[in-house]
Parts: sequence; C-alpha cells; structure tokens
Amino acid sequence: MADRPGSPPTATPVLPSLGGRRPNFRERVVDVLRAALVAGELRPGEVYSAPGLAPRLGVSATPVREAMLELVKEGMVEIVPNKGFRVTAVSERQLDEYTHVRSLIEIPTTVALAATADPAELEALRPVALEIVASAVKGDLIAYVEADLAFHLGLLALAGNDHLVEVVRDLRRRSRLYGLTALVAAGRLQASAEEHLELLDALLARDEQAVRETMTRHLGHVRGLWAARQPEHG
Repeated sequence: MADRPGSPPTATPVLPSLGGRRPNFRERVVDVLRAALVAGELRPGEVYSAPGLAPRLGVSATPVREAMLELVKEGMVEIVPNKGFRVTAVSERQLDEYTHVRSLIEIPTTVALAATADPAELEALRPVALEIVASAVKGDLIAYVEADLAFHLGLLALAGNDHLVEVVRDLRRRSRLYGLTALVAAGRLQASAEEHLELLDALLARDEQAVRETMTRHLGHVRGLWAARQPEHG
C-alpha cells in the first residue's frame, strides 16, 4: 500500500510473495517491482516505502530498497527523502511514441522470422505462451507481464540481433498497461493472451501475412485494450 502520510487510502498493490528474506532476492525483486509498475499495481504519483512493500514480497526491506534504487536509475521511480519512492508518471504522448517505435521494430522482425526461424526454437517458446494464458486466467498481472516480456524478447532473439532485443526490452519497461485490471475483471484478458499461441502457429506455418496481422493486432492492444483507452483510429 502506498504509505504517504495524510493521503487517502489507496488500493494495496498485488505483489507475489518471493518466499524468503535473503539479500540475493534483489534481482528477482527488481523484476517483480518493474512488472508491477508496468501492470499498474504500483500507481503513478504514489509514494511507496521499502519497509511497506517488503512484507508483501516476503523479503526484508534491504533488497526492496536496493531494487527501488535500481528502478530510480531507469527513471521508473524517484526518491522522496524520508518517505520512500514515488512512481513517476508517463505521458500519453510518450506511450504513443514508445509503441510506435516498437511497431517499427517488432512487426517486421517477427514477420521475417516466418521465413528464417528454426521450428524447434519456435516450439520452445510454447510453454511461455501457455504460461501467459494461464496467468491471464488466474488474473495474475505481474506473472502475465513477466511472461509476455520473456516470450517477445525470446522471439526477437531468434533474429540474432542482441542490440535490437535490448532496445525493445527498454521500450517495454517504459510501457504502462493500466487497462489489464479491467480486462481481468471483464474476463477478456485470456483472448489477448491466446494471441501468443496464434502467433506461434502462424510462424510455424510460415504464413507471413498471418504473422503480420496477428502482431499488428497484438501491438495495437498496448495503446488500446491494455491501456484502458480506446484506439483513436479504427
């Protein structure tokens, strides 16, 4: 829960217990908190303290504080002296720009994989795609965001361009998907999740047109369904 003195109560962030208090949980804590920021479990403008978040993660305050300092470097949160860390806001324009750049990179790169990717390497991503669907069914948004990231970066890695993967990783971290909660409540997130399986099947069928259509629709959700915003065009 955000623990800003004197502020009205806010929704308690849904965070998974990581099951321990060992300091080597720091990297895992970074990943979970980053996913929580993307999914909107940690809300922009709210101030969170390491001691306040630590019990929800099942770790001590130290790895949470270290993780938040890492997220400060990424610009996802900022330090509020003597209080904790404030989640930074991302403008609609910034999110539109990030998504535009992602579409310029991810769509053609994924389409090209229909002709070049090893079928065995594509099939190796199916368990991750199934994990995305399972997370959507359970309404576990942090697991959903993490599995979605792993799937798409794993797919792009098959193109053999490490720099491209890192650029997309950074853009995905900057994204915010505040509409996921409403989709879970409406029972609509599973349909989006199943697009990952549809994409895999199109790639394995070497159907470039189907891959392009699926990726275009899928990325469209980032600023439509998943952003709690209706697309401005079509």
